[in-house]
Amino acid sequence: MQKNIQQEIERLKGMGATYVDARWYPFEDANYLMMWNGNLKTATSARESGIGIRVLYKGAWGFSASSDMSNLGALFDKAFDNARVAAERVTFPIRLAEKDAIQAQFESPCKINPFEVPLSEKVAFLQTMDEKLSQAGVEQRISDVNFMRKQIIFADSEGSEIEKLITEVFVGLQVTGRDAQGESHERKYRLSRLGDSRGWESIDQQLFGENAERIVRELNQVLVADNCPKEDRSVILLPGIMFLQTHETIGHALELDRILGYELAYAGGSFVTLNDFGSLRYGSEKLTARADATVPNSPGSFGFDDDGIPAQDNVLIDKGILVGAITGRQMVEEANAKAKKRIFDGSGGTNRATSFYRVPIERMTNINIDAGQDGTLEDIIKNTEKGIVLDGERSWSIGSNREQFHFGTEIGWLVEDGEITDVVKNSTYKGDTLKFWNSLSAVGDESTWELHYVDNCGKGQPNQVMQLGHGVPVCRFDNVRIGE
Repeated sequence: MQKNIQQEIERLKGMGATYVDARWYPFEDANYLMMWNGNLKTATSARESGIGIRVLYKGAWGFSASSDMSNLGALFDKAFDNARVAAERVTFPIRLAEKDAIQAQFESPCKINPFEVPLSEKVAFLQTMDEKLSQAGVEQRISDVNFMRKQIIFADSEGSEIEKLITEVFVGLQVTGRDAQGESHERKYRLSRLGDSRGWESIDQQLFGENAERIVRELNQVLVADNCPKEDRSVILLPGIMFLQTHETIGHALELDRILGYELAYAGGSFVTLNDFGSLRYGSEKLTARADATVPNSPGSFGFDDDGIPAQDNVLIDKGILVGAITGRQMVEEANAKAKKRIFDGSGGTNRATSFYRVPIERMTNINIDAGQDGTLEDIIKNTEKGIVLDGERSWSIGSNREQFHFGTEIGWLVEDGEITDVVKNSTYKGDTLKFWNSLSAVGDESTWELHYVDNCGKGQPNQVMQLGHGVPVCRFDNVRIGE
């Protein structure tokens, strides 16, 4: 099959195509199990395979995809015909940044293939977790596992041939209860990075058992707690909410296609402009953020993107100053042309598609915040006069251009004179993105840094769901409005 694909690529190149690539998925497997209040509510298993073909002709893309590969030539012809039609209407001819021809393989670290683990063993894990969650105060309890495994073979007209084998494991626990007023509250725990592997072996049953007991205990504290006060305080974000803050107000805001206006209709644009790179003070000097697709064990690490670009570790914000974006081959050339100066030297290697039947677009990799020098969580709390510690995403609302936000969290702990006093419920905080990040006054050390997995990031039309990660430390922000 690979030989036939290469022959078709060369054929279209001979017909005048500027560029051709193909992403063949020999298989993509998915397995999802969910237990709800002791009952196996969902058990699904799926497999799909197919090929996606892109053709660039006279500055316009053409695309075709199918799970039926019996007439490969017709699929390539369809992509080429689509490009020729699009070329008649193109307003900004597409150019691609230069790249090297690569012959390579990548396999995500995996010791035990989750698709080879017996169903009975997976269900037994969920039953064990369910028993630990089944305690007083818990009205609804959910435990779930989500496994993905896919092989991708990439080839293009520039001489690249790349084979990838990607395995993903996502695990979650959730408990829900009602307070005296009948209002529902929840507490969650999800798998984050452990070690350097992400197969079945990454599920540490003892760790999940300990956290099952913790979230039940914290849920019961919330159920009898007072409401979060409405006032300005220093906000200390634990990684369980810090990852969402990073995702929504740095990650999505710095996708270059969004900055160029390609996401306005679906999930909003970005307040960032091309003139901001190298000069905009995005946050305080304590903020350094990066798009790091080289982290060994994360869904945001994939070896090579769907343009055939190697994974990279690129700084986005350097000591508070905006210096980079989440970029692919096409958008960097368009951005440089529209800015009439060279902002980007090449692709950041972030173009990915959710499957063979979608076109690659710029997606977050691992959008991380560097650990700081302000000590442990305990140190930061000790040095906070009036604050609140927040954890767990409960709700989120984002401005149309990511310029402002409002987040609800699962739990809050008030801080008075360097000590935690009370637990509060309905804890929320809000702010303007730039003002908020410029109020960053403390960044925890390596002991506070955690890599959180995201398995459901949506973007694009038609929608594409992508997996990624956020490595974030504990962070404190001053003079933030809470409780509204």
